[in-house]
Amino acid sequence: MSLVAALLVGSSAFAIENTKVSGDANLFYQTSDTNVNNGTTDKGLFEAESSTADIAVNLNLTTDVLKTDSVAISAGLGYTVLTTLGLEDQMVTGVWGNAHDATGTANWMNEAWFAATSANTTVKVGRMELDTPLAFTETWSIEKNTFESAALINQDIPDTTLVGAYIGRGNSNSTGGTAVTNTATNPTGGIVNKGGEFTTYGKKGAYAVAAINNSWEPLTVQAWYYDIVAVAQASWLQADLAMDNVIAGAQYSTLSAGDTDVFAIMAGYSVKDSITAKIAYSAVNTNGNAGYNTATGQASGQTKLYTEAWWNYGQVTLAGAKTINLTVEGNVAGVDMGLYITSIDNDEVSQQPSGTPLTASTNNDMIEYTVTASKSIGFVDATVAYIHTDKQKTDVSGTTVDPVGSIDNTVQVYLTANF
Repeated sequence: MSLVAALLVGSSAFAIENTKVSGDANLFYQTSDTNVNNGTTDKGLFEAESSTADIAVNLNLTTDVLKTDSVAISAGLGYTVLTTLGLEDQMVTGVWGNAHDATGTANWMNEAWFAATSANTTVKVGRMELDTPLAFTETWSIEKNTFESAALINQDIPDTTLVGAYIGRGNSNSTGGTAVTNTATNPTGGIVNKGGEFTTYGKKGAYAVAAINNSWEPLTVQAWYYDIVAVAQASWLQADLAMDNVIAGAQYSTLSAGDTDVFAIMAGYSVKDSITAKIAYSAVNTNGNAGYNTATGQASGQTKLYTEAWWNYGQVTLAGAKTINLTVEGNVAGVDMGLYITSIDNDEVSQQPSGTPLTASTNNDMIEYTVTASKSIGFVDATVAYIHTDKQKTDVSGTTVDPVGSIDNTVQVYLTANF
């Protein structure tokens, strides 16, 4: 916090205009029952041994450094403190965040960047959040991954945005940083290295280029290409239509590692400030995983595919996965309600790409049912979620069993105070 405080003092002393301080304080809690096998459980809801919690405080500062008729320069800083606040001694045994041990506290600078804009071109350099289809900041957890990157955005071509970026480092736990020594269960599969440590992205960094076009207003088309140096090349194509109340979309992504690809389609109906209903389908070929966030890795990360599950990430992008997702969102008596059903079929993955049989089943069939209720109360945003997960796997003998350690029922509470 001291560096942010020092900059606040400095901005006042040097009379830098348009300085804004914002942030939030979060308390996330989760409790689950865990299936051992054959329908029995060894952990029940609301028991300390089956519950996790964390508290995080995020402080952000942005300021205008220079503003003239030809150029504008701004800067931003962000800092995160992650702690259990002693909850592990009372209510829980596990933690949400991967950046600290079960009884520890972690803090790190999650953003530190400069941005310059001239005419229709913006350059941003430093530690920052990114939002691209195959390399992005995940915001579902109480901790967020960020990147040390340089990005260039140009809008000289009418209705077209061109993007170029170099990603040198990241603090996601897929980049080879220090592992957490926490021995308690962390069912969320945290996404940040211990202490927020930044390490090389991939093996030697990554490049990304993109074009996004909106020449016909109801249709947005985007094309992305990634070169994750010494690891793989990837692409992402997407088209989204929003005409009157009808919404539709198509996605296609490739990954050279394993020579694999995935496609997804979506259709729905949306009435502003009332209800949105969507159904989507995706399929990954059997050569390997595809379409996942390369920043956090397939096992724990999200995907931008239309079919992503509400909670059980890393499943819809598995080799051979065929997924159907139904999403219904609306407002009922002032409460934002959501129903999310995700069904994943992996039965066809019965052998390795080489043709040799699998020695063990790693690809599960899954159905996830999630119901959420959200409401803002003053400056606090509150969400309660109930998740029922039904996973099955077929072993090499053809027997269908419930995976040991699988979670059947989960209750989550999210509280965020914005300031």
